[in-house]
Amino acid sequence: MTTPRLKHIGLLPGTMLTDHYRILERLGTGWEGEVYLVRELVTGIERTAKLFLPQRNAGNRTLKFYARKLHKLRQCPIVIQYHSHDRFMWRGVAIDFLISEFIEGELLSSYVRRQRSKRLPPFQAVHLLHALASGMECIHAMGEYHGDLHEENIIVQHSGLGFDLKLIDLYHWGAPSAANIRYDIFMLIRLFYDVLGGQRYYANQPPEVKAICCGLKHSLIASKFRTAGQLRSYLETMEWQ
Repeated sequence: MTTPRLKHIGLLPGTMLTDHYRILERLGTGWEGEVYLVRELVTGIERTAKLFLPQRNAGNRTLKFYARKLHKLRQCPIVIQYHSHDRFMWRGVAIDFLISEFIEGELLSSYVRRQRSKRLPPFQAVHLLHALASGMECIHAMGEYHGDLHEENIIVQHSGLGFDLKLIDLYHWGAPSAANIRYDIFMLIRLFYDVLGGQRYYANQPPEVKAICCGLKHSLIASKFRTAGQLRSYLETMEWQ
């Protein structure tokens, strides 16, 4: 049977997902489908619904992979909590979706744009990197990886002395491997480099920052920070001149 192909779903506020959820607003779109804020009718609790385009989810393979990964990582505080799976009919097409907790906060990209000069100062960026490294340490300890770390996949729930963060949209292709985990660590450093302002400001960064970034050379980062835990420990014991 041919899998239906949809360019988008585009549900409006007030639309019902089965008899249990009502659409409040669309939160975002991606390659796999669309994400909505919904309200559970019986309890009044707000949840997140991730709707999968049929052509991106043949045989529910993408949905199953994503749900099982979230369930496996349910003890990692930085990962969103999966609740359930359901299906509804939309214009004659069956759309499968996952329900997960709704995370209040702000995308890291928006958070950075609100800061002075649209970048983070070094100490704040180090606190952000420490929170991310701690979260990834838990994920890697469970034998998993993220695979798609960037500013649009991180929600800032709270910031101050430290950061409370949630990761979204874990990459779903490919089994965990040492290469996947090394790539996660490189992307942690790359994200740190980016929130500091990237190449434009790098030359004037303090030596302590450059010692973390390692010039964004994969080989140097891989030899200095073999694990996310090693990176976390380095940040906790580093000295500033």
